[in-house]
Amino acid sequence: MTESKKLSLIPLGGLGEIGKNMMAVLYNKEIIIIDAGLMFPEDEMLGIDIVIPDFTFLIENKEIIKGIVLTHGHEDHIGALPYVLKEINVPVYGTRLTLGLVKEKLKENNVTNTKLIPIHPRDKIKMGTSFQVEFFKVSHSIPDVVGMAIHTPIGTVMHTADFKFDQTPVDGEVTDFARIAEIGKKGVLVLLSDSTNVERPGYTLSERAVGQTFDEIFRTASNRIIVATFASNVHRIQQVINSAYKHKRKVAIVGRSMVNVVNIAKEMGYLSVPENTLIDIAEIANYAYDRLTILTTGSQGEPMSALTRMAMSDHRKVEIVPGDTVVISAMPIPGNEKLVAKTINQLFYQGAEVIYESVSGVHVSGHASQEELKMMLNLVKPKFFVPVHGEYRHLVKHANIARQLGIPAGNIFVAENGQILDFTARAGSVGGRVTAGRILVDGLGVGDVGNIVLRDRKQLSQDGILIIVVTISKEANLVVAGPDIVSRGFVYVRESEELMEEAKEKVKNVLDKCFEKKITDWATIKSQVRDVLGKYLYEKTRRRPMIIPIIMEI
Repeated sequence: MTESKKLSLIPLGGLGEIGKNMMAVLYNKEIIIIDAGLMFPEDEMLGIDIVIPDFTFLIENKEIIKGIVLTHGHEDHIGALPYVLKEINVPVYGTRLTLGLVKEKLKENNVTNTKLIPIHPRDKIKMGTSFQVEFFKVSHSIPDVVGMAIHTPIGTVMHTADFKFDQTPVDGEVTDFARIAEIGKKGVLVLLSDSTNVERPGYTLSERAVGQTFDEIFRTASNRIIVATFASNVHRIQQVINSAYKHKRKVAIVGRSMVNVVNIAKEMGYLSVPENTLIDIAEIANYAYDRLTILTTGSQGEPMSALTRMAMSDHRKVEIVPGDTVVISAMPIPGNEKLVAKTINQLFYQGAEVIYESVSGVHVSGHASQEELKMMLNLVKPKFFVPVHGEYRHLVKHANIARQLGIPAGNIFVAENGQILDFTARAGSVGGRVTAGRILVDGLGVGDVGNIVLRDRKQLSQDGILIIVVTISKEANLVVAGPDIVSRGFVYVRESEELMEEAKEKVKNVLDKCFEKKITDWATIKSQVRDVLGKYLYEKTRRRPMIIPIIMEI
């Protein structure tokens, strides 16, 4: 794995999934890391806050890590940084806005002493003795996104970052086509390319198209306008502010993450806000409804987000009133569709006009569609190709596109997290595996919730819990008190007295048999109580509650 003439790419996240992007590049006993992202929990991950990559491999090799390079400031690329940097103290490289967002994140997590090094498109930086990393500008749904070319002694690895080819970006910063083509002309050994939108034919619309839709909404709305979008979508926020200013409306910001990003982007010059346009949310009562715009979080229907709380009449400062126009300027992340639909229904119930459909033009993707993915492959003309950033079907479809464009099937690697992809100047192969997977973060606990805890939570949520308390005299082999039964989430004891009495009899019978057989081992007694009671309750109710016997000895 560490031969001097072999380059290894080790994905630790972002393959076979949307989110928690992390890639390690290993050459000549030196490692650099591309991105350190999180993903949000799936429905069955009860109580889990976020999911981050398992970076055991990095901890085991921390002495040879030269730094972390960041493509941009979205959570799925920077969200795991605080957890990684608590274990591995290395320099972090990123553009100004990316580092501005990282700085705030590290501060929240009490991570200090991290060296943050700003870079700009077209910069080249030396990392260790093996790597020279060159950055180039690409368009996405947040400013300051860079792809990178990692030059090594045996060839160049190019990483596109999340990208689309927006010919009319909001900030005027067009993708650096010329430099991408130049790097491609000099020869690229391996291309890693974003696969998120590979199922969409054609081209992704320009972000400016959303601005035109906003203008039309602002022109016709006769009451308040409430716009929900991702806090990190600075270009979208800019267009809301532009339309509000054009139609003489004030803008109030709601939601902690939205307030944070707006403040950071404004301070750093990435958001242009005309004077006297922004007002504090506490001031909205001072303005007529047709002079107000509210920018908020909650486009994904998150239960505690500002928009959801408004929809449920649970927000302290903003209440939905009939005639409000609510614009949900985002597509639901896969898995969030039900939450978003629930919020939309509730907003309609409150009397709001809700604009949310993808056909309404209030959202465009930040990711390349099929024709742009083809263009990237044709510009770069890599020897080997590894599709990244997508579920497994996305990676396979991206691989098919590469084959159509003439890249040999043997030079395309549809990989999984943890696989080691080894490359020489002439050949590529799958070398082996490292530890990879997911670490679940629950409150302040990192990794202390695993599959067994999740299984227990699922059982508790489905069938509840039954606690049997009994006091035994070990000397006399006698039940002194109980058994008493406490039920939560299974049946209400008072309404199921007959069932509970029979359950107690079953427990007594088990204990009597144990006394007869002179079984005194608590673990065996508890196991027999669980088995007999579990079987009985399933026969009577077709439910399997968690059964916890508590035996006290006197």
